[in-house]
Amino acid sequence: MIDDTFADDAHHTAHHAAAGSGADDDAEAVRRDSDGVESSRANRGWWDRNADEYQVEHGGFLGDARFTWCPEGLDEADAHLLGDPAQLSGRRVLEIGAGAAQCSRWLAARGALPVALDLSFRQLQHSLRIDEQLGLPPVPLVQADASVLPFADGSFDLACSAYGAVPFAADTAQLMREVHRVVRPGGRWVFSVTHPIRWAFPDEPGPEGLTAVSSYFDRTPYVEQDEDGNAVYVEHHRTLGDRVRELTAAGFRLVDLVEPEWPEGLTSEWGGWSPLRGRHIPGTAIFVCVRDDA
Repeated sequence: MIDDTFADDAHHTAHHAAAGSGADDDAEAVRRDSDGVESSRANRGWWDRNADEYQVEHGGFLGDARFTWCPEGLDEADAHLLGDPAQLSGRRVLEIGAGAAQCSRWLAARGALPVALDLSFRQLQHSLRIDEQLGLPPVPLVQADASVLPFADGSFDLACSAYGAVPFAADTAQLMREVHRVVRPGGRWVFSVTHPIRWAFPDEPGPEGLTAVSSYFDRTPYVEQDEDGNAVYVEHHRTLGDRVRELTAAGFRLVDLVEPEWPEGLTSEWGGWSPLRGRHIPGTAIFVCVRDDA
């Protein structure tokens, strides 16, 4: 990945910032436009190349069947953002940007009927590996772009995403419309992303990561590209206001915006994540939404 001294290196998700060195060590970091086709192709390739390293490095924190929303360690078992865990049994749940489907496995253990969707084939292979190792029935898997969901209208009771898909999509307004389409009326859509304010700060765990160096209002995508200018990784920034407008335009009602605080007992640092930064600026935003229309 890129040199951490790059001033605009504030824009990695928790996944990317934590993934360590991978196949794209020589990539150049720039701010430039990137459309949906380029973004999807670049991110699918990046995660296919880096999935093995990511699962080795962070599989212990994620667990095999744990539903954690964020690097701060907020678990669904405690937060109940999807609703009462006792009422998950029999509910159809779509996990978007599922990676190795750790969250889906937690849901299945509570009687839910999850489907794990991810852009990366290699990430989904890790889901099959974990199920085989645990002796569990495999979580149903779908490889697809979250902006074009291959499901019928109203197929799911709930949809969720823990740091998956949303930051990597060029047209997140379209993604929100697609999720609204496949979730039944009354169903929830809950997703976590790196808190938008972090785009204004360097991706550094120390004091240098507490001084804003970029405009929070600059929506220009963060792109890592090869020597020929081909994107190998892309992230897209939206402000909090942008997210709310996208959700309401799609037909969702925002019922909560959770900004988890850094827990006292968590002392780990990786990428730009650290106790120091966590005590001063939020790292995660979790949007809890409901489709209200009949």
